[in-house]
Amino acid sequence: MILETYTKGLQTLIAEEEIKTRCEILGKEITEHYKGKDLVVIGFLKGVFPFFADLVRHIGLPIRCDFIGVSSYGSRTATSGVVRLTSDITQPVNNCEILIVEDIVDTGLTMKYLLDTMKMKGAASVEICSLLSKPSRRKVPVTIHFPGFEVDDHFVVGYGMDWGERLRNLRYIGYYPEGPPELE
Repeated sequence: MILETYTKGLQTLIAEEEIKTRCEILGKEITEHYKGKDLVVIGFLKGVFPFFADLVRHIGLPIRCDFIGVSSYGSRTATSGVVRLTSDITQPVNNCEILIVEDIVDTGLTMKYLLDTMKMKGAASVEICSLLSKPSRRKVPVTIHFPGFEVDDHFVVGYGMDWGERLRNLRYIGYYPEGPPELE
């Protein structure tokens, strides 16, 4: 199947250049905020990988990076509400400053789970940087300390975010005004 089959009807929500500019700004803000601290940056797999890579290149500190896998969507277009750990971090975070980097904060359930988990692991502090936020979908309150973009309640794809594990490779973020098309 070719890419055009999946992008038919897809509208650009956030262009590649806007994302690049926001990554640079966030990197500078994070650098200033964590200056002189032992910072561990933890990315949510899988969707965060392009944002994470672009963001950390703009953080001017000797950071440590790790990843955690958490799933609440599966192959669906809406969260199940059930958070499942698929892979854990590989290094201790006791007494460290933790910055969780996420592609999108939707209901807040997954983020609350991860915040609680990092606090139980003994983190000195835990803050969030999220490329996208959908505040209209929140079920639990979540503070995003380093926000990227606030978006309406669209099913978004691209720049790491997927539709059935596809379209993560788009350089922009798009949405389907009429919902994702049916595929054969």
